[in-house]
Amino acid sequence: MLGIIGKKIGMSQILNEDGIVLPVTFIETEPNDIIQVKTVDNDGYSAVVLGCDSFKNPTKNKKYKKVKEFRIEEDAEFKKGDKVNVGNFKEIETVTITAVSKGKGFQGNIKRHNFAIARETHGTKYTRHGSTGACAMPGRTKPGQKMPGRMGGGQVTLKNRKVVLVDEAKNIIAVKGAVPGARNTYVYIKA
Repeated sequence: MLGIIGKKIGMSQILNEDGIVLPVTFIETEPNDIIQVKTVDNDGYSAVVLGCDSFKNPTKNKKYKKVKEFRIEEDAEFKKGDKVNVGNFKEIETVTITAVSKGKGFQGNIKRHNFAIARETHGTKYTRHGSTGACAMPGRTKPGQKMPGRMGGGQVTLKNRKVVLVDEAKNIIAVKGAVPGARNTYVYIKA
């Protein structure tokens, strides 16, 4: 199981071989450098640490803008300094995508939790009545009460996303459907 770090470019449409229009998201994946290889003997599990988007003026400890660890099988052969590119995903049909969703700021109950509102026609009196807590028992707001607050801006993982196109010349992967986040959001793709 290998992964790669990329950036979301945007959405578009691709015509299928059958003439069906597929909505796709394009993800630009520059070749990632393998910074560290973790083994069962040294670390207790097998993994590779990838670095993406190197700084123009790197320091001793900060060389990449994004660093991510991906688990691999024990018999996989990777060396420090190698590169992981789009060519590794040519024969893969589905991937798991993780990214941070768009932040929507402070939202009310209706938008945040998909609540319904009472109709406001013919003189209804019950549109804004009520309180958040109970009366004597328990006399407080229970934990987990759905209330207004900040919405979005959290990590979202989408599983079994179909890979529609892999372009090695332009370092682009096209995935069917939407991917969380705005343009230029870092996206983690796992095979």
